[in-house]
Amino acid sequence: MTVVINTVGSGSHKKVTGKGGGSSSGSGGSGGELYKKREPIYPKLVHGRWRTIKWLVLVATLGVYYLLRGVRWDRAPNAPNQAVLVDFTHARFYFFFIQLWPQEVYYFTGLLVVAALALFLVTALFGRLWCGYACPQTVSTDLFIVVERLFEGDRNARIRLDAAPWSFDKFWRKGGKHFVWLLIAVATGGAWVFYFDDAPTLMKNLFAGTAPMTAYISAAILTLTTYSLAGGMREQVCTYMCPWPRIQGAMLDEHSLQVTYRVDRGEPRGAHKKDASWEGRGDCVDCKQCVVACPMGIDIRDGAQLECINCALCIDACDEIMGKVGRPAGLIAFDTVAAVLAREVGQKPQYKFVRSRTLYYGIALALVSGIMLNGLMTRSSVAIDVIRDRNPTFIRLSDGEIRNGYTLKLMNRSNSGTTYKIDFVGPAGARVKAVGAESGAGALSVDLGPDGQRSLQVFVTAPIGDDQPHSVPAKFVIHSPAGSAEKKTVFLSGDEGR
Repeated sequence: MTVVINTVGSGSHKKVTGKGGGSSSGSGGSGGELYKKREPIYPKLVHGRWRTIKWLVLVATLGVYYLLRGVRWDRAPNAPNQAVLVDFTHARFYFFFIQLWPQEVYYFTGLLVVAALALFLVTALFGRLWCGYACPQTVSTDLFIVVERLFEGDRNARIRLDAAPWSFDKFWRKGGKHFVWLLIAVATGGAWVFYFDDAPTLMKNLFAGTAPMTAYISAAILTLTTYSLAGGMREQVCTYMCPWPRIQGAMLDEHSLQVTYRVDRGEPRGAHKKDASWEGRGDCVDCKQCVVACPMGIDIRDGAQLECINCALCIDACDEIMGKVGRPAGLIAFDTVAAVLAREVGQKPQYKFVRSRTLYYGIALALVSGIMLNGLMTRSSVAIDVIRDRNPTFIRLSDGEIRNGYTLKLMNRSNSGTTYKIDFVGPAGARVKAVGAESGAGALSVDLGPDGQRSLQVFVTAPIGDDQPHSVPAKFVIHSPAGSAEKKTVFLSGDEGR
């Protein structure tokens, strides 16, 4: 019996042969195993423009992640002064001068939509730049590899160390590496929980053993995931666990810039001797430096592959070799499928950055971003929610008037106290009273402190004639020095069949 297995992302097939109904085994595996055991990847350190950019992005992203929690921001006297804080206790999200309440969850939805559209647009234009430079898995793995090189050396030294028998030298190098990995993982998990409580206070409580159990559990889970994913699984996360490699194929086309081996220039490949002629052959000397530099362990010369994260380290490796053999750089470069095909037939390549899909993504991104920005700029610091009493829906008083009950939830989103004037607009002659609030001239007066909220029980009484409809449109309007807001509701005035 022969089973054909399509290997993930490579486009190749493996044949697994067994007899009768027995188990089958994969290439390189023992009997009964279907898949081959993971082979460790030892990426070689390269130097060049793209490696430098990756270093800068790594420092910037980790710097923001680790240090942003310590930035302070002055707010109201009783409000937290941490610049970025998800305050579950008081149901607030703080981001510098922006303060969002639970009722404004649509801003988070809009932010996710903006992030998705931006990712779609960047992918359609430049391929998987997010994966190669800014993805947390990529950044963490890069940092872990730096530590690995410090203890074990570069590619060849690490291969020799893994193949060598256990000794004191191997033990302290491996042990030191894993110890530093664990420290980084702990710092990563700890940095995350500090965004959910005041960072200095939580840090003190964590070391004192008085922090909430959820903080310890969350930090432990994030420590474990960082250590295992960046230290042990690495490229397997991108290839097998992350859904984005499969999704991004729908955003790419023949005009998307991706890390590309320029077949028209490189083939036929082969070894090259010094002072030999380049006539009748390609520039690729088959040194495989692009392969040993790849953190995903693929050969970019095989074409576009699911595993490729567009980190461009193979470009730096190849450019270095091209310089040594006296050939122009750019045998591997950011290029498009359309450009490579055009050069193969002797045509001048054309790069189309503006095309239907990039227009769709760009317009959608601009539209959603504009809506979000307009909402934030015109956002009022006062807000009101209205819940009409359901039981009973209305009460007919002895004098024939109808009374409805409402619960108002008032919110002051500013950093200073204010006084709300509340008006009711509805049936003619309606009178408003509230529990614990002053009323006068048909309006209620309510004081509310900075960043405060208050629930108010309100009763509206109105003379309703027989010619009035069952449901009368109405609304509550609030005014304050900080702004105004309104909320629509209804005033029920009798039986529905009236």
